[in-house]
Amino acid sequence: MRIPGPLLEGRFISRPNRFLAVVELDGREVEAHLPDPGRLEELLLPSTRVWVRPAASEGRKTRFTLAFLEAPTRELVSVVTTLPNELVAEALHDRQIGELAEWDIAAREHRWGGSRFDFLLKRGERRLLLEVKSVTLLDEQGGRALFPDAVTVRGARHLRELAEALTAGFESAVLFVVQRGDAKSVTAARAIDPNFAAALEAAQAAGVLLLAYRSRVSLSEAVITEPIPVRTA
Repeated sequence: MRIPGPLLEGRFISRPNRFLAVVELDGREVEAHLPDPGRLEELLLPSTRVWVRPAASEGRKTRFTLAFLEAPTRELVSVVTTLPNELVAEALHDRQIGELAEWDIAAREHRWGGSRFDFLLKRGERRLLLEVKSVTLLDEQGGRALFPDAVTVRGARHLRELAEALTAGFESAVLFVVQRGDAKSVTAARAIDPNFAAALEAAQAAGVLLLAYRSRVSLSEAVITEPIPVRTA
């Protein structure tokens, strides 16, 4: 998919709160909305190169949105948490996700139980609930992408409800989309959120399909590339 522009290069200065970054842009300090509320401690380092997009609405409090940054490995990383959902929608339409190639999108943001899942897929009379997770954190020594990078009560609830959906006649899956191209696998970040790690193990044992795909991002386009393993331990 094409990445909308324009994108302006700057340098990260500070993060006053979860959704706000201060960026040096053309010699001045500006505030930018930060779409990813995770810790991002390994990525948002002083003087990190970042790319921001001017806000579409002039009335918005922050005039920019932080879209990409350069990791210490020099890999370009997207911090736009809505991007994976659009990539998955495009990939499902184009039959690029091998495990789901025979499924069609029946609905997006589908409510079931106490949650809203990203996709409801259909295949004849069969129905599948699909939840997409955005991954940016990487263990650079082992090439493991780690999720989550902050405690996610909501994420653990999604896994439990995906397992419950199996008993109600649905099939279910979680798809981790790594928003960078240098990951070799996806692993539950047990040290950060042991509850999520335990929920992921339980979901897999119950029959929830665990998928992970790497993506390639640039300042002009983003595409889902190849599958990588999901490891629960």
